[in-house]
Amino acid sequence: MSVLRVAVCQVNTKVGDLEGNAAKIREWLDRAEQEDADLAVFPELTIPGYPPEDLLLKPQFVADNVETLHQLASTVTGTCAAVVGFADGAPGTVYNALAVLADGEVKATYHKRALPNYGLFDEERVFTAGTEPMQLHQIGGVNVGMSICEDGWVDGGAVPQLAAGGAEMIININASPYYRRKHHVRHAEMHDRIRESGGLPLVYVNLVGGQDEIVFDGSSFVLDSSCEVIGRAAHCEEELLVLDVASEPSEVDAGARFPVIPISSATGRDQVVVTARVAPEPHELDELHDALVLATRDYVHKNGFTDICLGLSGGIDSTLTAAIAADALGAENVHCVLMPSRYSSDHSVSDAEDFAERLGVSHRTIPIEPGHAAFLEMFKDSFSGRDEGLTEENVQSRIRGVILMGLSNKFGWLVLTTGNKSEAAVGYSTLYGDTAGAYAVIKDVYKLDVYRLSSRYNERAGREVIPESVITKPPSAELRPDQRDDQSLPPYEQLDPLLEAYIEGDRTMSELVDMGFPEETVRRIIRLVDISEFKRRQTPVGARVTKKAFGRDRRLPITNGYV
Repeated sequence: MSVLRVAVCQVNTKVGDLEGNAAKIREWLDRAEQEDADLAVFPELTIPGYPPEDLLLKPQFVADNVETLHQLASTVTGTCAAVVGFADGAPGTVYNALAVLADGEVKATYHKRALPNYGLFDEERVFTAGTEPMQLHQIGGVNVGMSICEDGWVDGGAVPQLAAGGAEMIININASPYYRRKHHVRHAEMHDRIRESGGLPLVYVNLVGGQDEIVFDGSSFVLDSSCEVIGRAAHCEEELLVLDVASEPSEVDAGARFPVIPISSATGRDQVVVTARVAPEPHELDELHDALVLATRDYVHKNGFTDICLGLSGGIDSTLTAAIAADALGAENVHCVLMPSRYSSDHSVSDAEDFAERLGVSHRTIPIEPGHAAFLEMFKDSFSGRDEGLTEENVQSRIRGVILMGLSNKFGWLVLTTGNKSEAAVGYSTLYGDTAGAYAVIKDVYKLDVYRLSSRYNERAGREVIPESVITKPPSAELRPDQRDDQSLPPYEQLDPLLEAYIEGDRTMSELVDMGFPEETVRRIIRLVDISEFKRRQTPVGARVTKKAFGRDRRLPITNGYV
């Protein structure tokens, strides 16, 4: 038995910040050395950040990222080697790569062979697949096989090939995006790879952090040869996880072995001394909440903001959004704006004020009545002889958008929008009104889950932060007298399952009817979803937390004659 002391470096990087990312790698490598690790493993594309997208089409960016790697390598002179992700090559032939650093130099590189090109991934646009002969890396007496993300998700791919070539341990570095319960999928896939490899221990290192609409949840783990979890890092937090990983000598015939590159001359260990914690699996709703918090914090901070503002109506969507923002940024950096109209109920205003006090965020009231009345007067001649309706309702929402953007411009606050996925799906929003802002925190959260998250928020806090009256009141946009959502839409108990089946399940109209949804409702909702594509294209990015979010995952034409 040989033992390698591995430091799982679950770090949060920033796309394009080459110098900052390299400094973080150096800091965490120092920490790994203090823990007497033999090998520090960092996530996919650690140097440029993930995903760098079309930055990789800029020759200077690729060159700078390679230069940054070599500068970093020159500092790796201790007893701990490092595996770091970077972009190799030059525009036209750029590889998603990893480098093994030791003795002040780049000892070896590996190019990702399986490039994902589905859902939110389009790596074939900017990367070339690796085809070079495989090799192993000897570290601390262990022959290690390296792989990058999708390489470990492919049946019969790099992992069993490395095993057949004499690997005794597999390293898989990742930038695996989050969606709900994704960690179960990862574990199942890596179990398959271990079985394919004949029982090799596997170190799975994932990125953590938010990048625009993508959330990386970390949740890195290490599996032994029998697929037992012997170490698991935190969900949605940076963490250094150091542990001894045992492996057995390969029995592959010498003639079948891949070339072995010596990386470090560290004396091999022969017993497991250091063990790591196995982070507990979070409650499903806590997992979702924490992903939304991480996404919001990183979007705000990585784009140079400290404070946000949002419209607080007393409804559940804006209330939950404010609570998430306070958890992400601190209550002192959240500014809620109450903008009541002639149609706002007294209880909505009082609920909003009560909640703001409980959460400890600042709030101000700017009634929209003066602006509303002024707009109606402005339109009076043009609208003469026509009944009031949706136009007058939407004016109110757009006035609120102007107020929030005015505060944003004046005070440097980033505006959060508060719409949910159910509303975005069917176009139940006002373009340039409640969709005006920079980040849409819950745009990929269905309405029923907004309720569940709100109730769970109180359970987790151990007190009623979100007033029960907010959770139990019938949802309403309050843009006309006695308005309720269920006057325009089916009950959310019916709407959300239908939307999920149509959007994420790609069910056809006939399949939805066969599932038990009323045909008339199915026809109406599908039409609403399809004709609202133009609205969704003009709304802010927001955290992706389902397997198929609007935007990158679901790219449908706006002008579309197919029904």
